[in-house]
Amino acid sequence: MSLDVELPYCYDLPIKPRPEIGKILVTGATGYIGGRLVRELMIRGYAIRVLVRSESHDHGILWPGVEIFVGDALNYESLCNAMKGVEIAFYLIHSLLLSRKNLEAVEIELASNFRKADEKNKVGRIIYLGALGDIQKRKRLSIHLKSRLKVAEELSKGTIPVTTLRAAIIIGSGSASFEIIKNLVKNAPVLLIPKWARTLCQPIGIRDIIKYLIGVMELDETKGKIYDIGGETKLSYVEMLKVFSGILNKKNIYIKSSFSNYIFYGYIASLFTPVPAPIIIALFEGAKNEVICLNNDIKKILKFEPLTYQEAIVIALDREEQDKIRTRWSDAYPPAHELAIKLHEIKSPKYISTYSIATKKNASSLFQSICKVGGKDGWFHNNWMWRTRGMIDRILLGVGTSRGRKSNSSLRVNDVIGFWRIEDIKPDERILLRAEMKIPGKAWLEFKIDELKEQNKLSVTAYFSEKGILGKIYWYLFVPFHDIIFKNLIREIEIRS
Repeated sequence: MSLDVELPYCYDLPIKPRPEIGKILVTGATGYIGGRLVRELMIRGYAIRVLVRSESHDHGILWPGVEIFVGDALNYESLCNAMKGVEIAFYLIHSLLLSRKNLEAVEIELASNFRKADEKNKVGRIIYLGALGDIQKRKRLSIHLKSRLKVAEELSKGTIPVTTLRAAIIIGSGSASFEIIKNLVKNAPVLLIPKWARTLCQPIGIRDIIKYLIGVMELDETKGKIYDIGGETKLSYVEMLKVFSGILNKKNIYIKSSFSNYIFYGYIASLFTPVPAPIIIALFEGAKNEVICLNNDIKKILKFEPLTYQEAIVIALDREEQDKIRTRWSDAYPPAHELAIKLHEIKSPKYISTYSIATKKNASSLFQSICKVGGKDGWFHNNWMWRTRGMIDRILLGVGTSRGRKSNSSLRVNDVIGFWRIEDIKPDERILLRAEMKIPGKAWLEFKIDELKEQNKLSVTAYFSEKGILGKIYWYLFVPFHDIIFKNLIREIEIRS
């Protein structure tokens, strides 16, 4: 397959599409896997409904012709309404970032609501993407892997046939696992290797995940079955690091360590990667368990060659190089970010700081320059200040500036830029960012272009809604830095446009 022009993931799937099946419901559509699944279903001509937690005008642009249903998976009545007229429902919901105490209870409640809503609406079948793990050794599994097994069991308690796919870590452009491995190799010259890093794993490419999800949907014989799915390569986690080192031609030093605390390693790894500590800790905890396919029944009915680990890496790196990452782990992090209070929902933020310049540059070029902020060139000026603020946030287990962005040249609503998320975009007019770092209040940053008679006004405005006395102290502590940061920032935007 040529990487210059990307083909649909299912181009070589040996099954013809069956749009006559009926309406397909995709939950988790705004997440990493769900977003890619919806695109492939669109290409194959299916009638699709997606369940989202909040409405965005960007959904219509991203998924033309797809029915958008706004609802809450924890609300049974909401799920019942979402299921009306649905024939197949994909269960791609997960609560990986909940506390260990609440994870199992919430996951079971979600699965129970889903199953009951399916039964009430007489949905034809459920397709669930779970996790690999030896069921016979359940007591030794991590909390996350145990929870995924219990979700599968809960979904299967009813009368609706459930197809369960069980996978290990997913390798693809924008996946959390891929970015953790890549950035550890690139940024940590010396790597401590605990015992659990020598556990076997069977990583799978995101393309193969999508093929399997659609493949089992298009084959009736997979109803009610459980399948292990994986790539063509079985490796330990340290071997995955070494393979990546070879591809990037990096000379890392690997030192065996008798200290095995995954919380410690997750926290340290978060300082070298864009992925926040809570996600890494959850993934590292699961690394103590061997996650390889215990059966290969799926290969008897879906006859295509899965990617090797090396092939999945090369394709992911290629997509990054072409700046064509479709979905990213940050699309769904922090949890429930779609429900965050928006700027227009606050009557009047108490603290506002605005800086502007007049320019003869046209609105389009100014807007394109704004769209590159936080990309390869950082924030154009005083990058050390942004990095320092991001490092403080990361130390406090926040998202930090190293979270990066999906694309270096274009932006959509809900994309992230470091510790900001795009709340609103009006081409050639406005970009509104909402802060997601740990602060005593809520903050926004607005870039705006106002057309005047003979010139344009480029402005940047910081809005802050404080929370208690700490919020007031925070604002007045950082106000002096605004003058330095924002004046230089808009000047650089104008120069680079």
